[in-house]
Amino acid sequence: MPSSKDELVFLPLGGLGEIGMNAALYGFGPELNRQWILVDCGMGFGGEEHLPGVDLVYPDLRFIEEERQNLLGIFITHAHEDHIGALVEMWPRLRAPVYATKFAIGLLETRRLSEANAPKIDLNEIVPGQRVNLGPFDVEYVPVAHSIPESNALAIRTAHGLVVHTGDWKLDNTPYLGSLTSEESFRALGDEGVLALVCDSTNVVRDGVSPSEADVSRNLAALIKDAPHRVAITTFASNVARIRSVAEAARECGREVVVVGRAMDRVVDVANECGYLEGLPEFRSTETFGYLPRDKVVAILTGSQGEPRAALARIAQDEHPDIALSKGDRVIFSSRAIPGNEKAVGSIINSLIEQGIEVITDRTELVHVSGHPRRGELAQMYEWTRPRIAIPAHGEALHLAEHAKFARAQGVPEVVRAKNGTLVRLAPGPAEIIDNVPAGRLYKDGNIITSASERAVPERRKLSFAGIVTVAIAIDEDGEIAGDPVIDAMGLPEKNRQGENILDLIADAVSQLLDGLSKAKRRDPETVENAVTRAVRAAVNEAWGKKPACHVLVIEV
Repeated sequence: MPSSKDELVFLPLGGLGEIGMNAALYGFGPELNRQWILVDCGMGFGGEEHLPGVDLVYPDLRFIEEERQNLLGIFITHAHEDHIGALVEMWPRLRAPVYATKFAIGLLETRRLSEANAPKIDLNEIVPGQRVNLGPFDVEYVPVAHSIPESNALAIRTAHGLVVHTGDWKLDNTPYLGSLTSEESFRALGDEGVLALVCDSTNVVRDGVSPSEADVSRNLAALIKDAPHRVAITTFASNVARIRSVAEAARECGREVVVVGRAMDRVVDVANECGYLEGLPEFRSTETFGYLPRDKVVAILTGSQGEPRAALARIAQDEHPDIALSKGDRVIFSSRAIPGNEKAVGSIINSLIEQGIEVITDRTELVHVSGHPRRGELAQMYEWTRPRIAIPAHGEALHLAEHAKFARAQGVPEVVRAKNGTLVRLAPGPAEIIDNVPAGRLYKDGNIITSASERAVPERRKLSFAGIVTVAIAIDEDGEIAGDPVIDAMGLPEKNRQGENILDLIADAVSQLLDGLSKAKRRDPETVENAVTRAVRAAVNEAWGKKPACHVLVIEV
């Protein structure tokens, strides 16, 4: 029996306010001595948020790092990067056992082995349907349909009630590969009594029900069959069902499959180990592409989100060492651009079209379906589970707000609008936000993890907007200028509207400033640095209309 001081709480540290970086804590116990489990540990991508020099973004887990002696385990719902991508980097800070299915473990190990000095993680394989007892938590893996194999919701049982954490899911009665979201399973949970439903919000703004993966498969097969020349299909590397359906369609048409891109190679290796590509002809290497007849090849490529270093972008720029496309070939985007990536994707599409290559997207053909539930599917989930509390998760502010309204319309008695860092008490008593804890983002900057509050990224944004001017000045002990100042600039136009050289204008401004300073002031390096910085920024602003960053080095000789 729970103590009168025991509470069941929910604490998201990522994924409630953005799509990605999913990381959610559940705690049980008295306020000063709770035990915790962490659900998922995902990442986001810096390019989606204009973070120059930052490739990856991780949730700030400082709260649970400080509580890690009370962290019982980490439960992974599925193997998408926005659910597992931060784990290799963040695990040494947590050092709790990780529970995941075979496919997710395979991808985690592949990622770990590809990174220098990555830690050995305590990985424990889970079979869908299995239950794990850790302290006050009984966690059951409940299979769901999604766009990656072995996706699961979690049924988290405690002495204060049952929480259903859906993870990513959809309804699909004819998935090409993988699990169904079983009405029977979720109705049984509803009959047991669901205290709280923490549910995917990604597609809450879309009416109806998502098409089936089987429908996409049939359409892709027709597009491959009708293609007169080469076919190249780009999709999310993790979508094993899509890879298999393309490979089966290629086999029916007598075409060979070439897999292109490191991320695709990694997923294919793990999918083979798990048996998801069993019975298919062996995929060919990229080196064979150029030797295959144009009407006998299908390439499956990375780069569906416009990533500049991925295979498709390099092919579009004719920079790939092994793969080239020609006029009349067909490229199919079996994907949808993640918000923020539209411009990069559009640039690749335009480049391909300019080369005479046919491009097909989901705007004109059913070549992609989402792995997330629309409103019709969400209504079914609420009908099955009948929760007392609804907490929208996995979405930006718009999605969470719309989901909250939707849940109320389904008759849910209590709806909590949580965000990253809000501590929600689920039981006992009514659900409510009882505290806020530190939460935020960490940046993977090269091989360093930095806080989002550090100066580096804002400074790079400024540099990208207005460039930098560097001035080196030598001054002797008497305050005399020794030689001419050395001036350099990066990111500035060469001339102003009147045709005057901007570097010459900067040099004039520096000379006039130094001539006007007394020798006493010249002997103070800090005074010289500040005065020259102001003069340079003013001169460039007058000439260009922008104020650059300015770095002044005073050398005492």
